[in-house]
Amino acid sequence: MRDDRQSPFRDAHTDRSTASHVPDTPQTRSPAYKLAFADEDFLCRDELRPVRLQLELLKPEMMMAERGITSTVVMFGGARIPEPAKKHTARTQTLAELSEYYDEAREFARLITEKSKESGCKELVIVTGGGPGVMEAGNRGAKDAGGCSIGLNIVLPHEQAPNLFVTPELSFNFHYFAVRKMHFLMRARAITIFPGGFGTLDELFESLTLIQTGRMERVPFLLFGRDFWERVINWRALADAGTISAEDLDLFRFVDTAQEAVEIIDNWEPAPPRDAIPGR
Repeated sequence: MRDDRQSPFRDAHTDRSTASHVPDTPQTRSPAYKLAFADEDFLCRDELRPVRLQLELLKPEMMMAERGITSTVVMFGGARIPEPAKKHTARTQTLAELSEYYDEAREFARLITEKSKESGCKELVIVTGGGPGVMEAGNRGAKDAGGCSIGLNIVLPHEQAPNLFVTPELSFNFHYFAVRKMHFLMRARAITIFPGGFGTLDELFESLTLIQTGRMERVPFLLFGRDFWERVINWRALADAGTISAEDLDLFRFVDTAQEAVEIIDNWEPAPPRDAIPGR
């Protein structure tokens, strides 16, 4: 990350280096003597949570801005969905059958990235959670096209390292789920949801709620795999019960192929944000 601003003050990098070469004394060994911004233990204190939240918001924002990235296409989907060549390793028959969406995700990302390259990979940049499964397929498709893609990883107890197809300079890691989800949506010009589990459902409903309540502008919101999503969620029952409006069912579309999704995005006519309706 570069900082081209000119300042008459001594810069922080220089002082951090200078402070590491002071004489070794009881005073300089004390945690109290460490520069606050260079003291990891201090930064991890509970009282510093607001600072950490701000840092997680700023770091990816600044690095993407420096690359000139103005818009993204979001790909949410399950980490457990295997590529077809490895579907024999799937833990269930359903997961093996869903492996077809790995290929669709890869092809969708390839097609979108071909368009992104026309802007020098500044617009319509693929962004995934940076992990395995559908996320890997998305970053892989972008690499197939010779473009760049973003990976937004999260620190979890049992996983996950970034997949090997994320553009290294756009591979970010998060502690806070909330800030990570903000970065998914801040530049979003389309949102795609592939079959997945709790994490995918969380991302689906938070994104859909922001659009439903008018807190986010309407963008193409595409659910890959009608059979899967209609089996998992009884959308019509929600409307029939009155817990959502019938018109809310128009906020998203079902698609089954990459080409179908790309055509919807290509032909999308922007609509004004929804007016927030109390009680939704």
